[in-house]
Amino acid sequence: MTELLIGLVITVAVGYYIVKGYKAAGVLLVAGLLLLILAGFLGHTVLPKAVASTGNLLTDSLEYIKYMLQYRNGGLGLQIMLLCGFATYMTHIGANNVVVKQFSKPLSFIKSPYVLLVAAYIVACLMSLAVSSATGLGVLLMATLFPMMTAMGISRPAAAAVCASPAAIILSPTSGDVIVAAEKSGLPLHVFAVETVLPVSICAIIVMAVAAFFWNKYLDKKNNTPMEKLDISEIEVKAPAYYAILPFLPIVGVFLFNGETIPGLTLDIYTIVVLSIAIGAVVDFLTSRFNGKETLENLEACYAGMGDAFKGVVMLLVAAGVFAQGLMSIGAIDNLLALADKAGAGGVALMLLLTALTVAAAIATGSGNAPFYAFVELAPQLAVKLGLSPAFLIIPMLQASNLGRTISPVSGVIVATSGMAQISPFEVVKRTVVPVVCGLITVIIGTVVLVPMYA
Repeated sequence: MTELLIGLVITVAVGYYIVKGYKAAGVLLVAGLLLLILAGFLGHTVLPKAVASTGNLLTDSLEYIKYMLQYRNGGLGLQIMLLCGFATYMTHIGANNVVVKQFSKPLSFIKSPYVLLVAAYIVACLMSLAVSSATGLGVLLMATLFPMMTAMGISRPAAAAVCASPAAIILSPTSGDVIVAAEKSGLPLHVFAVETVLPVSICAIIVMAVAAFFWNKYLDKKNNTPMEKLDISEIEVKAPAYYAILPFLPIVGVFLFNGETIPGLTLDIYTIVVLSIAIGAVVDFLTSRFNGKETLENLEACYAGMGDAFKGVVMLLVAAGVFAQGLMSIGAIDNLLALADKAGAGGVALMLLLTALTVAAAIATGSGNAPFYAFVELAPQLAVKLGLSPAFLIIPMLQASNLGRTISPVSGVIVATSGMAQISPFEVVKRTVVPVVCGLITVIIGTVVLVPMYA
């Protein structure tokens, strides 16, 4: 329990200093290093299996920072930088203004920005079927839908929350979490994903959409949040109308190439964004009547956007990753598992306990995968002891891990979307917390009603 207490104290301290205005990246990095060093002194392994030890616990902590820099820059960090560069490029060449101008006309009959917010949230949830990564999807939506949402009168915190939320509820029947959950539940994938998880997910998404409508409206009014709706007549558009398709090229590319839509041709998100930038440059070159110098100068905006993304978003992700590793290394998650194992509760009470612990671990670590993969190993064993159906315990845990990540100020998706929106992670969490709580309650009720408790 000492490790759990240490983790709790340092987590509270992190929240305190970030609220006080300290730079989040620095706070998370210092806290993560402290946790890793304390883990080493307490006899725990500091580094994950994928990272070789340096032979000293102090330098092992620094070795993990190096690993996170390499890992983030080569994976998610590169994706974020590419998409931020793309978004900056689209703004620079005037494509985003064309989109706002074109879409404002058919949407002008919708007077409430909160109705538009709900519509954007539903579209974003459908996008989660194509993009499995919560952070990747959030960044993609920030680069494409966010400028349009704010221009249509949705406040920046509300728009960022929409981009951060679609992966809070699992829809895809082929995501890694669902496959693992089906296996541990002892059910065929199609039965588990389509007949049990999907109905609960749809109900939760509807409830969260309604909650987002009223909660964001309340917060905007309470805080007098600036609404940035643009007067269509004041939008300066220098680019031709066909530029409106350019900002959506990454989304179109995901649906066309990130799978087997076109037989024999599969592109990952990185190549799709690079292709989108290239197409944008070619269109810009042709539109400028083959002015190569101007086209290359416009591309400089893309490179500058990538650099800003590294400074403002990727380093935050690195720091959050170090903090999460510190919590896991010191044994805070293992202590939570021990609490669940000792609980001598009935079926519903045990399900609620496991769900609560999963949410707590997801909030603390900022990860949706790590807490679920840790706790899901325990669920079948506890279910057998009490004669329960494993699916009854696992389905709420599966959804709770993703919901918890959506209200964690250190999660990748919250850090990335808040960084791109240039607002505090806590401002985004404030917008997501009520819809997430409503979604979690819906998941629990849906599980009790739709999933048999006993095997």
